[in-house]
Amino acid sequence: MFLTITTTGTPERPATDLGYLLHKHPDKAQAFSTSYGTAHVLYPEAEAQRCTAALLLEVDAVALVRRGKGKGRGGAPDAALAQYVNDRPYAASSLLAVALSSVFSSAMKGVCHARPELPGQARPLRVEVPALPARGGPDLVRALFEPLGWTAAVEPVPLDTAFPEWGDSRYVSLVLEADTLTLAEALRHLYVLLPVLDDAKHYWVAPDEVDKLLRAGEGWLPGHPEQRLITSRYLSRRWSLTRQATERLELVRLAEADDSAVEEIDNAVEAETEAEEKPTPLAVHRREAIVTALRASGAARVLDLGCGQGQLVQTLLKDPAFTEIVGVDVSMRALTIASRRLKLDRMGERQASRVQLFQGSLAYTDARLKGYDAAVLSEVIEHLDLPRLPALEYAVFGSARPRTVLVTTPNVEYNVRWESLPAGHVRHGDHRFEWTREEFRAWAEAVAERHGYGVEFVAVGPDDPEVGPPTQMAVFTMTTPKEAKAA
Repeated sequence: MFLTITTTGTPERPATDLGYLLHKHPDKAQAFSTSYGTAHVLYPEAEAQRCTAALLLEVDAVALVRRGKGKGRGGAPDAALAQYVNDRPYAASSLLAVALSSVFSSAMKGVCHARPELPGQARPLRVEVPALPARGGPDLVRALFEPLGWTAAVEPVPLDTAFPEWGDSRYVSLVLEADTLTLAEALRHLYVLLPVLDDAKHYWVAPDEVDKLLRAGEGWLPGHPEQRLITSRYLSRRWSLTRQATERLELVRLAEADDSAVEEIDNAVEAETEAEEKPTPLAVHRREAIVTALRASGAARVLDLGCGQGQLVQTLLKDPAFTEIVGVDVSMRALTIASRRLKLDRMGERQASRVQLFQGSLAYTDARLKGYDAAVLSEVIEHLDLPRLPALEYAVFGSARPRTVLVTTPNVEYNVRWESLPAGHVRHGDHRFEWTREEFRAWAEAVAERHGYGVEFVAVGPDDPEVGPPTQMAVFTMTTPKEAKAA
């Protein structure tokens, strides 16, 4: 990856001031280690009239694959060859943006202790990026940079010059020029907009990315006409983070319009109110009810059938009473996320010996499921078509036969209490059915009778006197051999 920054000067304001601003001497070629390779800074030209600084990033493709499994473009499920054949060593992306912020961090902040007057001076700037991925084409490149004071010369790169009929690739050659920007502003524009145009990041986007975006976007992002697109793409389309960033940017915009501080605008709620307890999420109520029932049963070896992303497995691992915890799911993607959540690759040997994850379908009998004290089916049965329930029933109650089985499922009667749920809709797009308390009770009692279990019912979450709890749980307990024979 390659990027150059050029400025021109006069005898009074020589172009070589660029070295002070970047904190990199024009007479030296320097190398800096990054997480994914080596960044080189050199000056192809350094005269009073014209000075160019170049950033060359040599990407270590092996390190990128090893550290980026399941993240960004390298972990895309539809790109099995992406770790072998990709554009990452060549085309400007989030890798180059991270290198910019790392190598030129002081310049990006507008700090120059040797010449403190320089960072605030606008100067002629020319930025060249020979290979830039642009999902949205040249028009989007101009729409992102030109409102910020840049003149953008965007040249599409053809797929193959020998076959012009194939058309253009998604890459462009970009030249930006501006006379009214400081170097710090220019670097912050590049830091945000390079990964936005690539529309991918090489690392997992965590909540702290919102703060990074707002710091780099200070002074220009709140009023940018493409603010929503920039925010969404920069945060990898993570809806919750995008909403958070958008709300904070709107506060900044309102504060600027009112010539006030953000704190003065965002003061509608008293400080004491912020300390009020938030209602406990239903998922937390559900996990607490499951753990309570498992402890009451005396179970030590537990199956989480349909474990999803591993939230319950993570909770059970915190309790030493559960000596063996097995998560089973049909989705390999869910198991991969669960493995990351549990940090299995970094877990200590003793803790790792207590947990395992494996792929399996609950529609078929599986010898690996036999011999456990308890099994949990938390929010699982409603994801199956009704004709497939007998297969699940036999696989769990007839074949695996744990001493205790816990089944939770939504109570459809409670749906009228969800203000955001339209009438007649189920809670999740993949739910094939949702049962009333009477329907769930009838199913559970029939299963218990067929397979030699007793069953009790537990309300999970706030128990509404009219419509019952949001979640209903059945606790199946295997009867004694004598009672099982009678059943």
